[in-house]
Amino acid sequence: VQLQASGGGLVQAGGSLRLSCTASTSTFSRYSMGWYRQAPGKQRELVAAFSRGGDINYLDSVKGRFTLSRDNAKNSVYLQMNSLKSEDTAVYYCNARSMFNPNVNKWGQGTQVTVSS
Repeated sequence: VQLQASGGGLVQAGGSLRLSCTASTSTFSRYSMGWYRQAPGKQRELVAAFSRGGDINYLDSVKGRFTLSRDNAKNSVYLQMNSLKSEDTAVYYCNARSMFNPNVNKWGQGTQVTVSS
């Protein structure tokens, strides 16, 4: 599976962005999708992701501000980001993990999100 992410950009604090990720696979529904981010000098961290059971796990600092959703008909996953803060500045990566094969874990190319204060 290949992942194509889009939607990053420069936004002022308090603003919103919507990230999109489209997967090139005929078995999209069999993947747990999510978003991670990596800020300069920091480790990559989970922002939001679907569990195998369909629950959504969010990073504590984005709860109530970010919303993860998916559209299986469009092979896409979205991250709506509201009330953005400067600390949300990072490269955001789309991730696809097979629900049935733990060895299948794919990453998109990353999209830059910059929040100016």
